[in-house]
Amino acid sequence: MGARAENRTVTRTRGPGAAHDQRRGEILAAVGQLAAEHGPLAVSQSAVAAVAGVSPGRVQHYFPSKDEMLTAAFEDLNARSSVRVRERVGCDLSSAVPRAVLEAVLTELIPYDEVTRAHVQFRQAYTALALHHDEVATRLRSRYQHLHCDDLAGLIRRDQETGVIDGGAQPHAIAVRLSALAEGLAYYVLIGIAASETAHDIVLAEIAAIYR
Repeated sequence: MGARAENRTVTRTRGPGAAHDQRRGEILAAVGQLAAEHGPLAVSQSAVAAVAGVSPGRVQHYFPSKDEMLTAAFEDLNARSSVRVRERVGCDLSSAVPRAVLEAVLTELIPYDEVTRAHVQFRQAYTALALHHDEVATRLRSRYQHLHCDDLAGLIRRDQETGVIDGGAQPHAIAVRLSALAEGLAYYVLIGIAASETAHDIVLAEIAAIYR
């Protein structure tokens, strides 16, 4: 959720922190797998330990609580998603064509292969927690604030400045509409109402409609 790939910490491949990073990543992958396949309620230190092939004590060492595990997995998947966005755009996002970034960010919210399906399934399961979990709701409001006001609206404003989007359009309102559409279609794809290709085409058509 978002296009902030540049701020992601680079994983160390050598030195004393490398093994730590690898073990932490394996645990987060297990958290994501469990939550995607069985829902957040299935996530526990013992269940994660079994999937990751480590002891429950090892899981607790890295993540003392279930909330910390779920939140860290959510942030990790978002970071991986942002990396995919940058790879699809093919250059630094700050210098890329705004429309290309807008299309990449919004279509990334919709699953298009096995990896992104698992990621989106976990993301949807995590965001559902916000309905009954105030801390998760607060965390998500902040993230959506960045997505709508900074990331997407910022891209729209850049193209308004060049005249390819109507200057009278409301960037924030457009950002909310487009992201809500993409995430709603993602749910349809996950439960088999719409094909991924169809959902992508709908989002791209909506983006095209805001351009002159």
